Amino acid sequence: MEIIKTKIPGLLIIKPVVFEDDRGYFFESFNHEKFQEAGVDVRFVQDNESKSQKGVLRGLHFQNPPFAQGKLVRVMRGSVLDVAVDIRKGSPTYGQWESIVLSGENKMMYWVPAGMAHGFVTLEDDTIFFYKCTNTYNKESEGSIRWDDSDLGINWGIENPILSEKDKISPLFKDFKSEFKF
Repeated sequence: MEIIKTKIPGLLIIKPVVFEDDRGYFFESFNHEKFQEAGVDVRFVQDNESKSQKGVLRGLHFQNPPFAQGKLVRVMRGSVLDVAVDIRKGSPTYGQWESIVLSGENKMMYWVPAGMAHGFVTLEDDTIFFYKCTNTYNKESEGSIRWDDSDLGINWGIENPILSEKDKISPLFKDFKSEFKF
């Protein structure tokens, strides 16, 4: 397992070692000891899975403290453009974003620490997205930021995604009040 740092502190790309043969493949999708060695000491308490058609955009979502969540995300089938935005006040990368293509084929993962707004757009039909969370979901703590906010300037590669009603009316980044500290 290779753990790669990004320009955003704490946001990591995980490249598993995949063993393939004529029977199929095997890889380690999480190893607590290796995460600890990379400075990430986590305990997962909830797993989530979603299935989406091509062009569905989910995000940019987060959970406010005390229900803030770190997430280890991956795609089991299909592909997504996955985006994380730093929303931690005082962070040198506050308001900056990173993206990566995650797919069932490349098997790469993203460690998205608490204090990030997170979202993805599906690039293929029947994409199955999986994530492990460090805290349970709490409706009163959920928050979101507009996916197409011009101040963030995220290049999603899509103009008219399929959105939930909630994502259509999310606040702009300039109107967002962060409860996260770096």
